[in-house]
Amino acid sequence: MHVKELLSLKGKVCLVTGGAGRYGKCIVEGLAEAEGTVITASRNLAANEGVAAEFRARGLDVHAAQLDQADHASVVALTGLIRERFGGLDVFVNNSVSRPMQGYRGPLEQFAESMRVNATGMFDITREMTDLLIDRGGGSVVHISSMFGMFGPDLSNYDGTTMGEPPPDYFFHNAGLLALARYQTRVLGKHNIRANCICPGGLYAPEIQPEPFRRNYTKKVPCGQRLANPDDIKGVVVFLASQASAYISGEAILMDGGMHC
Repeated sequence: MHVKELLSLKGKVCLVTGGAGRYGKCIVEGLAEAEGTVITASRNLAANEGVAAEFRARGLDVHAAQLDQADHASVVALTGLIRERFGGLDVFVNNSVSRPMQGYRGPLEQFAESMRVNATGMFDITREMTDLLIDRGGGSVVHISSMFGMFGPDLSNYDGTTMGEPPPDYFFHNAGLLALARYQTRVLGKHNIRANCICPGGLYAPEIQPEPFRRNYTKKVPCGQRLANPDDIKGVVVFLASQASAYISGEAILMDGGMHC
């Protein structure tokens, strides 16, 4: 098969949760540029409709849907919409996340809320979407994890800032995604389903990253001494969504500019 065909998503229906966010929007763009039919879904329907309209104006096949992944009824409704309107699903990008916890000493209620959305809710929608993939004869699951699913925090990045300790639930959930992908590889492989993780490093966001943090961080990155930009993840997602990665499952791709090599 020609390499362009291997990377093509033509005729494939793709769902991206959290598709209106920084990484999410670029993931939607990449999948649509690879000729996929892409659905972006999150609680903010207006934001998703704006993203979809922007890409449709460029001739890309992007659609908006509403989803509260902590609400089972909302998850079931999205499942029904995908089945009825699009005929099924081929690619699921698990990108949505909530960050209610603030630091190691955050109230237990914050950790419980994070579990409700990022663990129970995430598993709920993942199971529903993999059922759609089974009905379709197989497909690809791409979990957006983090380098913090593989490594502990480098607290020297926060020297000279007031950012405080990173929240522990973020590490807990992102590490869990790596194990979930391995589990799904074993349990769902018989249905021709592959599951992999992408573990990005820091994404450039100057509105929330003070200059000392950016300076501390980027000097440790061999690839250009910079934080990641949205384009950095597009090709990796398309690769894992497409037939180009047909013999890869249960893996975690570290995308940190060489920081941890």
